[in-house]
Amino acid sequence: MTAALSLPALIGMIAVALAFDFLNGLHDTANSIATLVSTRMLRPRYAVIWAACFNFIAFLVFGVHVARTIGVGIVSADVMDTHVIFGALMGAIFWNLITWWAGIPSSSSHALIGGLVGAGTVKAGVGSIVWPGLITTGAFMVLSPLLGFLLALLLVLAVSWAFVRANPRAVEPTFQWLQFAAASLISLGHGGNDAQKTMGIIAVLLFSQGYLGGEFYVPFWVVLVCQATIGLGTFIGGWRIVRTVGSKITRITPVQGFCASAGGAIMLFAATFLGIPVSTTHTVTGAVIGVGAARKASAVRWNVAGNIVIAWIVTLPASALMAALCYLLSKAFG
Repeated sequence: MTAALSLPALIGMIAVALAFDFLNGLHDTANSIATLVSTRMLRPRYAVIWAACFNFIAFLVFGVHVARTIGVGIVSADVMDTHVIFGALMGAIFWNLITWWAGIPSSSSHALIGGLVGAGTVKAGVGSIVWPGLITTGAFMVLSPLLGFLLALLLVLAVSWAFVRANPRAVEPTFQWLQFAAASLISLGHGGNDAQKTMGIIAVLLFSQGYLGGEFYVPFWVVLVCQATIGLGTFIGGWRIVRTVGSKITRITPVQGFCASAGGAIMLFAATFLGIPVSTTHTVTGAVIGVGAARKASAVRWNVAGNIVIAWIVTLPASALMAALCYLLSKAFG
């Protein structure tokens, strides 16, 4: 148990966590609406409102398994003091701002996990890391975009085979609505998986301060506030990243938009129910690349995809380094 924070300081720390949650929604808007906007199914204004609503209601569908993983499954709970939490959040926030400004769809989830590892390691060494949780999460960092890619690719092939004799113009309205439904599920999965990461941070902060008694859990008010905050971030939107995912990687038709969104949603739902914090950004980007590759390899702008992959690789060490520096600054001035 760490030294007790004053109430204003505790509120300030919760505000920092919610700032990360807000940026997560802002940064990851592209995951759920890029295909809708690029295929002109919805105007951007209405697309973000729709996505934000589904972000918020995600708590009605999912539990808080991912929140528990973030709270006590990456770095040991007894290491998670206010300095570690502050360092992890600030490292993730700085990296999110850098990649948002550059229009690169990096992962808020991986930035937070890198931040936790960086700050926790500076405080207590590698012994502070909960290796089973980190290894599982790390494995799905690689698997989630690959599975998103494969699911979307297989869906495109299956749909193409099923409708091989159909008139494309006749079936397009059907797939516009299917795409709309699948994109809604992406927003639901995004709210379910990503908002829980901030829930876990706030819950472990409250736990470290003795507000949860002797047992770690996520209070319901934390659930509501985090869902509302990520929804607000989605509502405001990250248009730079929407443009990258929606049009720069490959040209998307309604059929492909449905397949990309459906493949990404299946992966997100499975991971969230299993309590695995995956990257919505990586999963959806992998799915978008998958539908482009199903058409032909040259349909994908591989130089853009390559830059995105580089950002994925750099995210963990970069956010860990920033978090370590922020932890040291917090200790020096705290």
